[in-house]
Amino acid sequence: MAALPVFRWRLAPDGYATRRQLRARGLRPGGQQVAAQLERPRRRRGPLVAYLYRVDLAQPVRPMTAAKWAALAKANAARRTCPACRRDAGYVIPASLGSCAPCAFPDDQRAA
Repeated sequence: MAALPVFRWRLAPDGYATRRQLRARGLRPGGQQVAAQLERPRRRRGPLVAYLYRVDLAQPVRPMTAAKWAALAKANAARRTCPACRRDAGYVIPASLGSCAPCAFPDDQRAA
């Protein structure tokens, strides 16, 4: 296997893009292998690396189906539901608390 071409940060030629750049254009890598990489040097650590894909081989993003939208809505609802009181908190429950604010800090609610 041949080594990947390596470009300095911000000096990649036209025709290459990162996953995020492809997504902004409505594209996806579509199964192609990494075509090149960018390296950004850092002090006292290894360089930051970004993988590049060829834009001409990229494929359009697949549209969301009704089933995918439903699954996404269900997953987001589960992230908002407090496991202690089983109510929708109206926000994503932080993993550090593990429950909604009233359940995590019951003493603060009585004082108010």
